[in-house]
Amino acid sequence: MPDIVITEFMDEAAIQEGLKGFDVHYDPKLVDKPDELAAVAANCRALIVRNRTQVRGALLSGMANVKAIGRLGVGLDNIDVEACKARGIAVLPATGANNVAVAEYVVTAALILLRGAWFATDRVAAGQWPRNDLIGREVRNKTLGLVGFGGIARDTVARFRGLAVSRILAYDPFVPADSPLWAAHGAEPATLERLLAEADIVSLHVPLTEETRNLIDAAALKAMKRGAVLINAARGGVVDEAALVAGLKAGEIAGAALDVFDVEPLKGDGAAQFAGCPNLILTPHIAGVTEESNVDVSWVTVENVKKALG
Repeated sequence: MPDIVITEFMDEAAIQEGLKGFDVHYDPKLVDKPDELAAVAANCRALIVRNRTQVRGALLSGMANVKAIGRLGVGLDNIDVEACKARGIAVLPATGANNVAVAEYVVTAALILLRGAWFATDRVAAGQWPRNDLIGREVRNKTLGLVGFGGIARDTVARFRGLAVSRILAYDPFVPADSPLWAAHGAEPATLERLLAEADIVSLHVPLTEETRNLIDAAALKAMKRGAVLINAARGGVVDEAALVAGLKAGEIAGAALDVFDVEPLKGDGAAQFAGCPNLILTPHIAGVTEESNVDVSWVTVENVKKALG
């Protein structure tokens, strides 16, 4: 039986070179074969996953010898962390390895949403020339609002500062008001209420918890500036999707980009609700995945798992 089971895609060079000497079972489609996954992982010493593999319940209890769970990313809502802790299983996120990828996604989404010109491809291809309809806005002199002020948010700040935003507000109850982090990054601590009321760009950088579920609901959307844009590349469930669709259709905010969803992949009513929604960008949980970050995340995870296994 394999020492290490890998259920989703990762850099193959990191597997071949970094895990040399281990018996590795790598199948990037294993996440979609639950019976096979349970069988092949039953006696493994380490499991490596991304965000789709649910490491809980029967799968977790069936792995009698597992010592480490390597997470190719940072979010841990697909892993029963408390159950792992109770069993002495190390849960190992690749902290920091995809910060740049997510930060660049956020900046790109903000630029596209504010400028608006990139939504006109079909019209221009059809021979229309809607220049007056596409007079958008610049990031310059806008207020950036970050909900959460961890590593990815701070890397996001560094990129927006080069675009001459006027102010950076951030809400994070876990960063003390007197923390040197605020001054170091040129950001100002703010309440969530103030941030929503004043920010032109609202970007979410929080995990999914009981406190953050539907944090951006109908009331929060109504509290935002009508010209504001919302970006969620953090976790699905932080935004009330139905409320967002209603808010966009009502013109309560100017646009939104969602990379994460309450249920992934989208299906049924969850997918249908977005049909015809204006000024909306949807991407398939890809913000943190680039060619470069895939290599970085994979190698960090390899080293984390090797260290845990001794």
